[in-house]
Amino acid sequence: MSEENQNQENQLNIELSEEVAEGIYSNLAIITHSTSEFIVDFIKVMPGVPKARVKSRIVLTPQHAKRLLAALKDNVSKFEASNGPIKIEGTNVAYPMNFGGPTAQA
Repeated sequence: MSEENQNQENQLNIELSEEVAEGIYSNLAIITHSTSEFIVDFIKVMPGVPKARVKSRIVLTPQHAKRLLAALKDNVSKFEASNGPIKIEGTNVAYPMNFGGPTAQA
């Protein structure tokens, strides 16, 4: 089998619906885990509004969570190399952790 044919067999056709392509805005992510999965809840918190709703939940295996971490680190490094450091303001801001989801477990 030629290398080109092997590469074609290993390709994954990914579809993106219009609804999903629009994306969901999130300015807070809460990550919890169990022994078998990581759960990432994406939330939109609005100033002055005491209640926030989970907009999207992603469930990952521990292996995929680690791959996501590596991919995010790589992409942030590339972004900062092109655009300069990302500044994080208000790192001491405490967010309420009682959004109704499970708490982290080891």
